[in-house]
Amino acid sequence: MREIVVFSGSAHPALADEICAHLGQPRQPVTIKRFANDCLEVQLQANCRDRDVYIVQPLVAPVQEHLVELLLMLDAARGASAARITVVMPHFAYARSDKKAAPRISIGARLVADLLVTAGASRVLTVTLHAPQVHGFFSVPVDHLHALRELAGHFRRYDLSEAVVVSPDLGNAKSAAAFARMLGVPVAAGAKERINDDKVRITAVIGEVDDRDVIVLDDEIAKGTTMLELLDRLRERKVRSIRVACTHGLFAAGSLEKLAAQEDVLEIVATNTVPVANRSPKLQVLSVAPALAEAIRRIHNGESVSALFD
Repeated sequence: MREIVVFSGSAHPALADEICAHLGQPRQPVTIKRFANDCLEVQLQANCRDRDVYIVQPLVAPVQEHLVELLLMLDAARGASAARITVVMPHFAYARSDKKAAPRISIGARLVADLLVTAGASRVLTVTLHAPQVHGFFSVPVDHLHALRELAGHFRRYDLSEAVVVSPDLGNAKSAAAFARMLGVPVAAGAKERINDDKVRITAVIGEVDDRDVIVLDDEIAKGTTMLELLDRLRERKVRSIRVACTHGLFAAGSLEKLAAQEDVLEIVATNTVPVANRSPKLQVLSVAPALAEAIRRIHNGESVSALFD
């Protein structure tokens, strides 16, 4: 059996260390230099020849910097004769760019997928793509995990007899319905219209939420505009309590502080697919490292990754 070699870029080394701890493997060092002309140079400090190489690098801010790091690490591993190179990318930021919403707009998700494969990726392991169809943009196998089990395990600690899961929009309703089935509660969804990147309008909440304990589930929280708009609609329906959950807690532009300042929001739950720099007493961060480590182990051993969801 080929050896496993795990590297990490600078995006989220703490997650890589946790994954390595579950695998019983050390994280191998990477040297990243910046030349006077601002170009990057990457050197992998471990033997890759005929080994199963895994590179952990979520695409988080600064996204372009971390993307170039990842491309250079892939190229270095391929040039070092790695037998197989798997990108462990818990968050794929370009998954939002999945279609032409206006004339002469690039489809960034497809372009970045092509770049990763061209650089040397032979497989991709990711978590909760913003647009699931992005899975098909890759010409190599993609293992698309989700964090619903981790989130459900957290919320099962509460009394769910009057709970309801609410999706902010119909696009996330399928995941919200699956999450609701895990908890054994009903599901509702917001009727959302996106005006631009900074403004959305939710005209109604479809489903029974009046006098219920609401768990709002979204795939990611960036600026929090959708979540804040949904909270206003839920207050109009006189819900009893509100908890907010997401897989990717990006929390840009002070959104964590804004959400935590809402008195009726009891808790904000996210996972560590991305590093969460700012903390709040209301924030709970769950780890996806055990799931990623198990997926890596199954990929390495030629076992089914989809069985993780059974």
